[in-house]
Parts: sequence; structure tokens; C-alpha cells
Amino acid sequence: MTVQELEGYHGQVLQQLRKSKAKVGSIIRLTSKSGEVFEGTLIPRSEYSDQTHIVLKMKNGYNIGISLDRTEKLEVIGQGEKPHFTKPSPPANHVGLPRVAIVSTGGTIASRVDYRTGAVQPALTAADLASVVPELSAIAEIDAHILFSEYSENIGPTHWKGMAEEVAKKIADGAEGVVISHGTDTLHYTAAALSFALANLPVPVLLVGAQRSSDRPSSDAASNLTGAVALAGRADMALVGVAMHQDLSDHIIVAHRGTRVRKCHTSRRDAFKSINSTPIASYDLKTGHIEMTNGIPKRDKSRKLALKSRFDQHAYLIKFYPGFNTGIIASAVSAGTRGIVLEGTGLGHVSRHLFDSLKKALKQDLPIFMASQTIWGRVDMNVYNTGRDLLNLGVTPLEDMIAETAIVKLMWVAAQTKSADKIREMMLRPIAGEMTSRTLVEAS
Repeated sequence: MTVQELEGYHGQVLQQLRKSKAKVGSIIRLTSKSGEVFEGTLIPRSEYSDQTHIVLKMKNGYNIGISLDRTEKLEVIGQGEKPHFTKPSPPANHVGLPRVAIVSTGGTIASRVDYRTGAVQPALTAADLASVVPELSAIAEIDAHILFSEYSENIGPTHWKGMAEEVAKKIADGAEGVVISHGTDTLHYTAAALSFALANLPVPVLLVGAQRSSDRPSSDAASNLTGAVALAGRADMALVGVAMHQDLSDHIIVAHRGTRVRKCHTSRRDAFKSINSTPIASYDLKTGHIEMTNGIPKRDKSRKLALKSRFDQHAYLIKFYPGFNTGIIASAVSAGTRGIVLEGTGLGHVSRHLFDSLKKALKQDLPIFMASQTIWGRVDMNVYNTGRDLLNLGVTPLEDMIAETAIVKLMWVAAQTKSADKIREMMLRPIAGEMTSRTLVEAS
């Protein structure tokens, strides 16, 4: 009997199941030593689970785990169907709706449970997303396909380039909005990257993810996707954004500017927040009402997209901390970095112990920038002596730019020019709303 026929079982349980000629999908009757009888379908287990339990799906729909130590008798009484995912039929499209392209790159919004590990894995294609969320057919004419199937931690500049080029194709083909499904962990990096790579957008491009996979009852995948498609198809805006839950309820989906958003919680539905700014739009899942923020670029189909999708990975984001090893700066320089973003404390500070390393790097005409690790607020290096000394050395403050956005922008800028002076100039020039002369004051 193959491993796949008894997926996830090992040790004594595996031996007992093989002896009984059971396999995943078999209908099992277990009689305990106390006389209790359990009947259900044998389902897979996580490969990383213990070696003493058998898991059955009961007729009432619940799964139970029964210890082999409690079992007096195990017998196969029938054969059922092995558990599998059945793709629903796609819903019919309505005539006259806006055309929205859904491009899937993986992540929790396109995942299901992997019985081998007990974790979630990328599994559903973009077309599946449209079929399992029938509400979409009443909102837009969906063109869905899969571009990548990657966890977000595996996505980088090469993928950003591929996504930007794919978005350009979809817009050229007549899409009135583009939605990119993406894992949440690095979604804000990708949103920033596309904000720089896709200039002069004629329609909105919204990234969307889910904090809980689509096979869980508490999943936010369907509601996030619904909101993203509605905003991409109907909202009068033309920029890159991130569409996720406003709060813990399934009521409002908000869109954040792609260069002003950050993941601020590991698992909450409202993990994404606009930093030093406000959300650009909102969608009411109950009423379908859309609200917009003033000053957002409007749709304009006559506008010609400018695609600048190259990134240079030779850039470093270095976070300062007490006890920081000053050799890290020298290592970055010797590795051939085109620039460094320092993530300093407070208003933009690092220890004086770094000054010599920074001097050496700056003398080689290496651009070094300062962002703050405090998330909210802006860098102001004129307040304290340390900041003024760093300015005097040649470290360039990045105002209220988020550190994650700063490193993405540096990678993008470094691919546009070979000049260190031009890199400094472009980093200080607002390109996609990533920095402002005045920072919005709001509570976190």
C-alpha cells in the first residue's frame, strides 16, 4: 500500500491500518476497549502530527481523533470516496459589467489545507477564486488566471517585474481594473514595487490577500476579493492599492495607497493599515456603496501607461539596534550595494559607533538614507545632535516614507540610473505618493 493511500500516518498507526487493509477514504469501524463504537471515513493526517491517533470524518460532518491505545478492534466496513477538492462550476457573467482581470500569485487567499503538514498551501487557481465566490459575477466580468503560485516570502523583484508586465497586458487588452491575489506577508512590498513600476495608470490596480485560508469558516478571502473586484471595477481612481478588511467585522473593505500601507498584525483581518495617511477608498459589503478620498487620481482610459518594471536588488535595508555590529555596513559596501536605507530609532538616529563605518561608505559616494523604525511619524534629524551629525556626514533623511517602501523605491531607482547623485535626487522626489512635506497626525 502506497504512502499516498495512507497520507500522514506513520508508526504503529500505519502498521495497524495496513494490517486492516484500510486506506484514506475507507469507512472504518473502531471499537474502543470500553465498548464504544465509532464509524466514519478515514481521512489524511498531518505528516508532523503524533503517531498514535486515527482521524475519522463522522456522518455528522465532524472529524474526531481516536487514540490507537484506546482501540480494541479496527475493521474496514466499506469504501468511500477519498477526500478531495471539487471545483464549483463558474457562475454566469452578466452583460454590461466592467471587465476586471484577476491575476493570482498564490498566498492564503488561494490556499487550502495540506494534509501532509497540516499547514495551508497554494492550491486554487484564479479561476477557482471566481467560481467559489459567486458574488463576483454580479459585480464584474471576470478574466481570471494564475501567474505564479508562491508564498509571499518567496516573491521578489523578478516577480514584481512579471506582475507589472502582466498588468500592462491586461490593461492593453481592455481591463477596467486589475486585481492581484497575493500572500499577505510581503504584500505591501509588492504594492510599493508596482506603484513605482506602473506610472500614469489609466485604471486601478489592487492587491488583495487573506489572513485566513479560503477553506476555513472564518476566512476573509471571499469578502476581501469581493471588495477588491468591486473597487477595481467601479471606483473612480487610477493607482496601485491594497484592499483588505477595515476592522474585524465583515462590513467594510478599504483600499490603502500602495506606497503607504503596512502589515501591522500577524493574523487579524484588519492587519493592514495606512501609515501617515488615510485609506483611499472603501466598499460596503452590505450595500455596495463606494466612498472615495479626495485628491486621488481618477480613471482615464486615454491615459497611456508607462511601464518601468526593472529593479536592482543590490540595495540594503539595515535596521539599527543596541549592540549593532558596525561591520555590517562594511559588508554591505564590499558586497557591491548601490545604496543603503538605515532604519534608525525615533526621529532618525543610530549610535555614534556607526559613524566611522558610515563615513567610509559615504566617501565612496554610496547613497545612504534614513527612515524610522517607529512606523508612524516622520524623520527629523535636526532636533538632536546625533541627527545633525548624521546629516553633516551626508546621510539623507527620507521624511515620512515607510522603511519597507524606501527599500523598494531604492531598488527601483537604482535600476533607472547609475549616478549616485541621481539616486539621491530621485529618492527625495515624490513619485507615487510615498512621501509628503507634511505628515498626517493620527492615532495608531
